[in-house]
Amino acid sequence: MKLFPVRGGVHPDYRKERTAECAIEAMPMPARLCIPLQQHIGAPAEPLVAEGERVRKGQTLAHSQGALSAPVHAPTSGRIAAITEITAPHPSALPLLTIVLESDGLDEWADLPPPIPDPLSAPPEAIRARVAEAGIVGMGGATFPSAVKLGLGTNHKLDVLVLNGAECEPYLTCDDRVMREHADEVIDGARIMAHALGAPRIVVAIESNKPQALEAMARAASAFADTDVVGVPVQYPMGSERHLTQAVTGRETPARKLTADVGVVVHNVGTARAVHHAVRFGRPLLSRVVTVSGGAIAHAKNVDVPLGTMVSELMAFCGGLAAPVQRLVNGGPMMGQPLPTPEVPVIKGTCGILALVPSETNEHRTEPCIRCGSCVTYCPCGLVPVEMAAFIRKDDLDAAARIGVMDCVSCGSCSYVCPSHIPLVHYFNYAKGSLNAQDRDRRKQSRIKEQAQVHTERIEKQAQAKREAAAAAAAARKAQQQTETNADDRASA
Repeated sequence: MKLFPVRGGVHPDYRKERTAECAIEAMPMPARLCIPLQQHIGAPAEPLVAEGERVRKGQTLAHSQGALSAPVHAPTSGRIAAITEITAPHPSALPLLTIVLESDGLDEWADLPPPIPDPLSAPPEAIRARVAEAGIVGMGGATFPSAVKLGLGTNHKLDVLVLNGAECEPYLTCDDRVMREHADEVIDGARIMAHALGAPRIVVAIESNKPQALEAMARAASAFADTDVVGVPVQYPMGSERHLTQAVTGRETPARKLTADVGVVVHNVGTARAVHHAVRFGRPLLSRVVTVSGGAIAHAKNVDVPLGTMVSELMAFCGGLAAPVQRLVNGGPMMGQPLPTPEVPVIKGTCGILALVPSETNEHRTEPCIRCGSCVTYCPCGLVPVEMAAFIRKDDLDAAARIGVMDCVSCGSCSYVCPSHIPLVHYFNYAKGSLNAQDRDRRKQSRIKEQAQVHTERIEKQAQAKREAAAAAAAARKAQQQTETNADDRASA
């Protein structure tokens, strides 16, 4: 299969060797799970349970709220100890409404929805409904509700489902191990998703530094003529859906558009496996595979972790800390987010927990920009980071937007190559957040203005109707009076 070149990108020290040969281990169920209601992009889930209530494994604890949302489920049986706010697994350390579940040790299953018979012939809406019911979100870290993404085929003509097995972030090997150990489940999930999307072709794209995963996935896909498994170049950020789409199809996604606009939808391999479980067995998303690594971790591992497990307990399962932690990261070192504390829960989007020592963080004092242009050369999106950062430093966000800051994928390649160690991607994330907030405010003001106009028009219509009714009543009274007068005149005559 022909591959196409992708511009820019970097080649960091991948440091995957510590966990690449670590088979997935199942973590024992913790005594207490903290299950946030916001584990996805969109509106938080709405609780269905109350404090003190007993629940069973797989039971829905909170249902989705609105079109862009996802439910959450009980990873085990037990009692709802509290519905309270705890620290979010996010750099902000803001509180997040969370269901606290105390395990009863029985791991008793609730009644699950029945399997969908012959899912490759089932109506696509039935597949989407099951995926939504199971609370599946993008497990590569983006956490977009998967059922919504599976609905893109209703408004777009799709011809390719790309299954993202690139896993280009350093340290992370959870997807690699899922493909090696559960290739048949991943391929089956991909075929179900392609059916729901109406995409006649599947391409499984895996970076070529994962030969065992390539072999396992090719073997699992060999019976299906519509499924290709390809090795793509080892080039960060190959795992970005836009760049992976370009690498395997040659199609470039226009600015501010979706890959679906060029006929392609990208899903993560872990998401495909979750879809397999939901459709074939009725199982909701209750756990995920997480890579735990970094120089401070005593025993780096790939662990199947119940959702809601505290990061501190996960690290303890991996032998705890062998050295002081310079930085604790949720995800990979390039695009991951620093964690404020290990006392936060593992959620659906947690693909890695990295406890990094000083030699791994590459922290340096920021120096003035020397205008070398390295950030421009290596930007995979063809942007000019040095100019965008200059506008953002002057708080001219509109100018930064005009030259493409909203098209930045926050891969961090520019920051990685900057000889002055300028945290460019931090500037861009700030700008994107501020511009998005301004856009939300504008839309809100526009809605308020529209609602006020509708209200004014409604009041005016009501007033006009009253005036017309009063005029009609006055005319009727006048007519009645005239009739009575005429009658009196006739009687007098």
